[in-house]
Amino acid sequence: MCPSKQQARLAIPVLTLLLLLLLCYGVGNVHCSTIRQNRIDLQALLDFKQGVSDPSGALSNWSSSSHFCRWNGVTCTRTRPYRLRWLNLTGQSLSGQISSSLSNLTFLNFLDLSNNNFVGPLPPLLGRLRQLQFLWLEQNSLSGNIPDALANCSNLTSLDISSNVLEGSIPPKLGTLANLTYLSLHSNQLEGSIPGELGQLVNLKSLLLNNNNLSGEVPHAIFSLSSLQYLYLHFNFLGKALPSNIGELLPNLIEFTLENNTFEGPIPASLGNALGLQTLDLSSNNFTGKIPTSFGKLSNLTFLNLQLNRLIARNNQDWEFFNALRNCRYLRVLSLSYNDLQGSLPSSIGNLSSSLETLLLGGNSLAGQVPQSIGKLSALTTLGLGNNYFSGTIEGWVENLRSLRVLNLRYNDFTGPILSNISNLTQLLYLYLDKNGFEGPIPARLGNLQHLLELNLSYNNFEGYIPPNFGNIQGLILLDLSHNNLQGDITLDIRKLKQLADLRLSSNKISGEIPETFGECQQLENLQMNENYLIGNIPTSFKGLLSLETLNLSHNNLSGTIPTFLKDLSLLDKLDLSYNYLQGEIPTNGVFANATAVSLMNNWGLCGGVRDLHMPVCPAVTWGTKWKRHWIIISTLVFAFISLGMSIYIIFLGKKTSRRPYLLLLSFGKNFPRVSYNDIAQVTRNFSESNLIGKGSYGSVYRGKLNQAKIQVAIKVFDLNIRFADRSFVSECEALRTIRHRNLLPVLSACSTIDNNGNEFKALIYEFMASGNLDTWLHQKHGGVGVAPKGLGLAQRISICVDVADALAYLHHDCGRPIVHCDLKPTNILLDDDMNAHLGDFGIASLVVDSTGQSGCSSSLAVTGTIGYIAPGINPECCHLIMYLYINLSAMRTIIVFFYFLEYAQTVHATTYGDVYSFGVVLLEMLIGKRPTDPMFEGELSIISFVERKFPDQVLDIIDAHVQEECKGFNKVTVGAENEAYRCVLSLLQVALACTLRLPSERMSLREVAINLHAIKKSYILSCSCGSSHLTRPRK
Repeated sequence: MCPSKQQARLAIPVLTLLLLLLLCYGVGNVHCSTIRQNRIDLQALLDFKQGVSDPSGALSNWSSSSHFCRWNGVTCTRTRPYRLRWLNLTGQSLSGQISSSLSNLTFLNFLDLSNNNFVGPLPPLLGRLRQLQFLWLEQNSLSGNIPDALANCSNLTSLDISSNVLEGSIPPKLGTLANLTYLSLHSNQLEGSIPGELGQLVNLKSLLLNNNNLSGEVPHAIFSLSSLQYLYLHFNFLGKALPSNIGELLPNLIEFTLENNTFEGPIPASLGNALGLQTLDLSSNNFTGKIPTSFGKLSNLTFLNLQLNRLIARNNQDWEFFNALRNCRYLRVLSLSYNDLQGSLPSSIGNLSSSLETLLLGGNSLAGQVPQSIGKLSALTTLGLGNNYFSGTIEGWVENLRSLRVLNLRYNDFTGPILSNISNLTQLLYLYLDKNGFEGPIPARLGNLQHLLELNLSYNNFEGYIPPNFGNIQGLILLDLSHNNLQGDITLDIRKLKQLADLRLSSNKISGEIPETFGECQQLENLQMNENYLIGNIPTSFKGLLSLETLNLSHNNLSGTIPTFLKDLSLLDKLDLSYNYLQGEIPTNGVFANATAVSLMNNWGLCGGVRDLHMPVCPAVTWGTKWKRHWIIISTLVFAFISLGMSIYIIFLGKKTSRRPYLLLLSFGKNFPRVSYNDIAQVTRNFSESNLIGKGSYGSVYRGKLNQAKIQVAIKVFDLNIRFADRSFVSECEALRTIRHRNLLPVLSACSTIDNNGNEFKALIYEFMASGNLDTWLHQKHGGVGVAPKGLGLAQRISICVDVADALAYLHHDCGRPIVHCDLKPTNILLDDDMNAHLGDFGIASLVVDSTGQSGCSSSLAVTGTIGYIAPGINPECCHLIMYLYINLSAMRTIIVFFYFLEYAQTVHATTYGDVYSFGVVLLEMLIGKRPTDPMFEGELSIISFVERKFPDQVLDIIDAHVQEECKGFNKVTVGAENEAYRCVLSLLQVALACTLRLPSERMSLREVAINLHAIKKSYILSCSCGSSHLTRPRK
């Protein structure tokens, strides 16, 4: 609440007491029966009471047994005829509509009905209250428009109708209230522009218009109200640049907030002339340029928020504002996060105010080591340095910040161990160190941080055991230790963690059984322990996890049956038990009734369940069945021993023939330096998780900077333990060494050698694509820390699909022998800084076909691709046959048949028409924003049939929301030539459907596709009202 209104509220009790004393003198000794009551005011109050619901009894003494001047909330004049002067019923839980009868209280000076539950419109007749000075109706549920008649209350000095559901525009007539000093309309649903007439309120000190839907430019007259002290415009849709001399126009500003609008241009340096400024919030706009050093003149500044803009700092001169801010001795909050600040953080950061409590610098491009001087900011309670490129250790400064409650260092390149003296930060509530390169054991003394609510150490290189004394952090809500190298049994005394709701231990080397004590964490909602070495049964105590929503125990060595009590956990909606050794019948109720919510694959002993799980039927248990099971077990053991012997023979033979030192270095570029295993190990920090970009079918991709070439590269390291991985390397080399195209992912070099342990090592070095892959842009995730990218515009989507079509047309028609990609999908389409598309990952395909394109040569590497993008043609009955054999034949015969079909699946023929089909699916995904594997596509409904049903009349109902946004104002009545965007979408969908026809011979060739898409792009760029501006790279 602004000071002017607060002072008025404090004066109310004093004035009320004074008036009551005067009333006691004037009417106290007169009998009620002889009092000459004012019938007009009395009747107005009774009418008001009749329309009001009063659950708390605030109006219980409003009756004829006493004079109305003695009623609750009522204050009258001190002389006869005792007219009502004040009506104060704030916070009395009253509801109903405000009666127009209050307009008869013509002597009313003060009306406060705030903090109640009044509904309905504001009575226009309130405009008859010519003597009214204070009208406070905030914190209700009033609706409708603000009546122009309020402008007739010519003596109003304070008007507060905030925090309601008022709509419409701000009446320009409010600008005639010449005495108004306080105007609060915030937290409603007002829209339109701010009327310039408000600039006539020359006495106005507080203008609060925040949290509405106001749009357009702020009238210059508003910025000319030199008396303004409090100007709140945040959370609207206001825009344009601020006046360069705003500091001279508004010299008396104390609080100025523009958060969450669309203001642009530089921040005016003249704001430094508003010397009384205490709060300045310009966050979540489009401000550009440098941060003004003139802010250093604001000696009273306590709050400065400039986050989520496009402000820059790239050299020492740009960072001068830090030196200037040291003059702001009362500064308590400073946020510069999510801008374009680059380089090293200046050591002058330690000269900031000793009162600084919050410092947020995350989401920039800051690098190097954190200055030790930051440790001098001993009053800090919140420090956010996440999402940068900081490196080095945190030793020497973090332990000095003993007042910290929130420490966020996630998504950086910090290394080294966490020293035990971090336990000195005993006030910590939130500790985020994830996505770094920290190593060594987790200090047991972290268990002394008994106030912690969230602890995230995931995606580091921690090793050793989970400290048992973490159980001492009894208020812990989130504990994430996933993606490290932790090992051993779970010795954590989890029984004490009664508030734990989220526990993540996945992707470690944890072994042993799951402790039964886990079942005592009754608040647990998310439990992830996948990708470990856990053994034994799923604990029966899990039946006590009544709040559980997600359970992931996949990729372990668990055995036994699926506990039937899991179906009784009513909140459980995601269950993954895949890749274990579970057996027996699958329940059919609860979470198991939804096949999309359950993953049970690669548990070969499971059977039954709902039909959509596609599990074998559980056989009836007879004597013959038992005998057959014994025979299967014996056959399996015999086969296992034979396989083991052959494996040992192959391993030793392989070592004899391949352990000779050799080094094969291929160069795909004329001048690119040769790369060795040690070079790759060094730039990936020994293949650290913090450098990991992603994982594919045959290996992992790491990010690094090669010292020889001095460029960022992506390094694909092949996992040669995976079947066909070595052939994938050879295939990709052969395919990419001789082809060149601007839209193919450039391969810079290859390395085929042995590592330091004498094992075979193969890797490819690519040019690094800074904007990631297309899948990330199409299916962005919201929420959590960080800012998701804006969605792709229609023009951008056209440009990307044109790039991909050009690349495929080149592979199919223009590079000598045609090459089939075989695995076209959004994750294999990479985007550079300028959002140009590059086709990558030729590892599973790269098949050379004949020149006709009608038939492809067989290759042992031609796996079918990715589910959802594969062209129809593979007989699904093969899968059913394998399952039948698994149930009815012996283990030996089943294994032989299984490997026969596996080899068949790996040797299918590939044609260019398969790429055409995959391209069509990708194009559909780009336009409607849904993957072909989306849960909505089940049974006979696929992404293709879904679009076919909606095409062409209902396509606007299914296209991606970001594309729809560009076509605002489009009217279905005017479908046709008038709307270029609509025509463009129809044309793209038509091409996509032509690519996905059932018969390969009916599909277009990629050359025809590219020609059509170039024509669509040219037409859209020239004619669409959206213009070519959509081709620019979206903001981070």
